[in-house]
Amino acid sequence: MTTQWPSQSIYARVDIAEGTCVLTYDKLNVGQIIESVGDHRAGATAVFIGTTRNSFKGKVVTRLDYQAYSKLAIKTMADIVRTVHGTYTRSDHHPENSNPSVIRSAVHHRLGTVAVGEPSIVIAVSSPHRKEAFIACEAILEEVKLKAQIWKREFYEGEREEDAEWKANASG
Repeated sequence: MTTQWPSQSIYARVDIAEGTCVLTYDKLNVGQIIESVGDHRAGATAVFIGTTRNSFKGKVVTRLDYQAYSKLAIKTMADIVRTVHGTYTRSDHHPENSNPSVIRSAVHHRLGTVAVGEPSIVIAVSSPHRKEAFIACEAILEEVKLKAQIWKREFYEGEREEDAEWKANASG
């Protein structure tokens, strides 16, 4: 099966001071993503790996397709990372005394077809302490699902492909 993806759904990458955001058709390399947030100041790295599951609401899922308005989605993802980092940086109103509670973040999201069992999103966050790493990782995930211009289409066993509907990525 060859799927024709919209011209707006393209590879995109942005590197910012706080980390990296990527939209890609390639399989996600979890080890490389984790490594990309490594830092000697980090005592913790929290990682979320969202995979295509084989069922949803009692139906057998055969695959997911993702598409994005990449130009806007990558900017949205970067803004989310910046905002989360800003939330977890203690400066006591003196920028020269900034003490980052979150050091680096990486958000990688698949485009195209993602088979059952494969990661569709990987988020890694490094921090001096585990609590901030976990909180920041979850905050980034929830905001990306809520705000990024990424849509998914679930395909179910026994249903016609043309009946699969595009929906916001915020569900399940």
